[in-house]
Amino acid sequence: MAVDIPAEVVQQEQVGPGLYRLSLYAPQITRSAVPGQFVYIRCTDNLDPLLRRPISIHGVNRERGELFLLYQVVGRGTALLAARRRGERLGVMGPLGRGFTLQAPGQRVVLVGGGIGVAPLVFLGQVLVQRNNQVCLLVGARSADQLPVGKEGYTAPFELAVATDDGSCGHHGPVTDLLEKILAGEGADMVYACGPRGMLHQTALLLARYDVPGEFSLEERMGCGVGACLSCVCKTAGKGGEPLQYRRVCVEGPVFPADQLVWD
Repeated sequence: MAVDIPAEVVQQEQVGPGLYRLSLYAPQITRSAVPGQFVYIRCTDNLDPLLRRPISIHGVNRERGELFLLYQVVGRGTALLAARRRGERLGVMGPLGRGFTLQAPGQRVVLVGGGIGVAPLVFLGQVLVQRNNQVCLLVGARSADQLPVGKEGYTAPFELAVATDDGSCGHHGPVTDLLEKILAGEGADMVYACGPRGMLHQTALLLARYDVPGEFSLEERMGCGVGACLSCVCKTAGKGGEPLQYRRVCVEGPVFPADQLVWD
């Protein structure tokens, strides 16, 4: 059940150019949060900017009641958030949204993250490893200094492969090149992805080609975060020949089955 609480900043750490990892003391949220859900966070103590910012959950420490967020400064709201320091309190609503469906133990899963989209996948991967799944994390970024996985992600017990657009680290090319190599080789039982729309579309095409199921977390702009403003709707395929449907990413998502998303 979602709550709206004042959460104390435990740590604010810059992990790359414009990339921050924020730890908040929020036991009311961590005790029920699942991978794929997000929180809706007030970046300042006043009403300017008015709207909160949706940020996916990067991890939790349920014993310490700590909530971890990995975010990128993209505007005024997140710049104000990056200026918050240890001991300050932020208004945080969550956990919100529908999370990922966990695979049965023993299955091989591949996580595909583009840019800051890797944030919820690290939390998912940690839970899947605890359930004895074999996990491979593929991370794509424009360049080496834009790789968004913090220290916790690199030390997690994943297989890890990196792709950069400029070839400064790992594979030179899109991260979907790495995914296709896996699907054409050892294969996968399930693929989870989060990142730019173009990357998700290419991932969906690969999953259809190799007949592999998948779930994607969408990064749409959200106004209210609770399904009232309809600013985040996405188009999905109807079931059993029904017409196309518009669904609210903040409530019916942000995670959707890959084969239900419409890309035009």
